[in-house]
Amino acid sequence: MAFNPLHDRVVVRRVESEEKTAGGLIIPDSAKEKPSEGEIVSCGEGARKDNGELIPMAVKAGDRVLFGKWSGTEITLDGEELLIMKESDVLGIIA
Repeated sequence: MAFNPLHDRVVVRRVESEEKTAGGLIIPDSAKEKPSEGEIVSCGEGARKDNGELIPMAVKAGDRVLFGKWSGTEITLDGEELLIMKESDVLGIIA
């Protein structure tokens, strides 16, 4: 199923977190937090000003981003868990 977000929304795929700590300890699944890092899957066209002028998106598909812990709405498309969030929920792009 193809899904295209509208306006200033983005679809994000979470990036899996590390299985071990810096000290070498293996983290069990029950103790892991959901990662707040992901990859942009698709983007809307951007927000619009009051006069109708388009404000282009600062992110694009393929960008690796950080987002807030409670950001977005979780959805499942074609058996894959994804997040839909506003562009303003994205904290930054990882270079």
